[in-house]
Amino acid sequence: MASGVPGSLVGDPLGDPKSSRPERFSPMSTPGTPPTPSSNQLFRRGSWPETRRIAEVLRQETVGGALLLLGTVVALVWANSPWSHGYTGLRDTVVGPHALHLDLTLGQWAADGLLAVFFFVAGLELKREFVAGDLRDPRRALVPVVAAVGGMVLPALLFVLVNLSTGDGALRGWAVPTATDIAFAVAVLAVVGTHLPAALRTFLLTLAVVDDLLAIVVIALFYSSDLAFLPLLGSLAAVGVFGLLVQRRVRSGWLLVPLAVLAWALMHASGIHATVAGVLLGFTVPVLRSQAAGGPDAGPGLAEHLEHLWRPVSAGVAVPVFAFFSAGVAVGGLSGFGESLRDRVAVGIVVALVVGKTLGILGATALVSRFTQAQLDRSLSWWDVLGACMLGGIGFTVSLLIGELAFGAGSERDEHVKVAVLTGSVLAAVLASIVLRLRNRTYRRLDELERADADGDGVPDVFEPGHPSEPGHP
Repeated sequence: MASGVPGSLVGDPLGDPKSSRPERFSPMSTPGTPPTPSSNQLFRRGSWPETRRIAEVLRQETVGGALLLLGTVVALVWANSPWSHGYTGLRDTVVGPHALHLDLTLGQWAADGLLAVFFFVAGLELKREFVAGDLRDPRRALVPVVAAVGGMVLPALLFVLVNLSTGDGALRGWAVPTATDIAFAVAVLAVVGTHLPAALRTFLLTLAVVDDLLAIVVIALFYSSDLAFLPLLGSLAAVGVFGLLVQRRVRSGWLLVPLAVLAWALMHASGIHATVAGVLLGFTVPVLRSQAAGGPDAGPGLAEHLEHLWRPVSAGVAVPVFAFFSAGVAVGGLSGFGESLRDRVAVGIVVALVVGKTLGILGATALVSRFTQAQLDRSLSWWDVLGACMLGGIGFTVSLLIGELAFGAGSERDEHVKVAVLTGSVLAAVLASIVLRLRNRTYRRLDELERADADGDGVPDVFEPGHPSEPGHP
């Protein structure tokens, strides 16, 4: 085996993950040498409480993915029907006061307003993962963070390479293919990977959350214009007051919601994309209970409470409605579809999503394995990781948002971006489904063992201390 090459990528994708373990799960070791028991493993199974929480999140995101797909299909059918003027008329209807530049179209309200809820939930999720989740362990956090960075850098580089000589402002779209759509990706995984290990689902969810954070940083730094300092200071002050209240465990919606709306509106008026306010507000919410309330062992903190409250709104309303108003591109039949994909910006997006995302995430993960000498968990194969990396190429919600910011909503190039994002996302989903479906057959027979609870305490045996699957167990 070549040094640094994941062993299972040169093996049988249908093979038993428990067979040939030394080669399959230890790309850093000499073939035939049993791996040294160690807790330094990639995608090691998390704790039972965290696994149970992740499963609940994934169920909600799966439903959200189905609604997102529904909204996308309805928008595409309507925009390409004889009644397309009704769709564009609805999308371009202006609603709201002129004060603070809030006289926006319904499409803009979906992109600037509803997506702020999505990023607020992402902020809550990310903070909880790093404060109280399994990712508070730096060794666990390293993999999804590095993978997310790799999954943004390589697609951006590929897009730039394809469009270096294009001109006409094409390079403004470099960030379009850098984001992963969590709802779509999780929905595909739920359909084709019913028996895949929970650690793979956790990796995909965490990767996408970190990806969202990096995307919002990119939006704030590269897609904001005409910065107005006074509204920005006012927004930050509103975020600060919101933070003081939640740190004091104030849960009153009559206080928190108006402050959040004020912070959002002032951020919008400042020239920085308003969704940034959502992430900042999420970061202010405390994760752990105070000692007066019983401390961390007394139950979920305010962040988890707000996440449970707002995630259904995000996954079930905000993201599907945004998809409905953003995905309605008039393709114009096969000729129009072909014309859109002749734009090198569109070509760069498709290549970056399908190739760049996969190789960026997989390559970054392999580098972590090489330089930390971490071995892939015994329950997984590198083919599983490859399939998850392919799912990272499903870029939809944030990709469409960045496309609008880069080229202007409704512009000809923005229409080409929409076609490219849809095409690249579908290709990535199909390729990932093929790989993961093959792997799913292998894991189906192991699922009963995963669910076994011989002592009836409500905790699957594989999560019990001293179980043979635990790292380091003799």
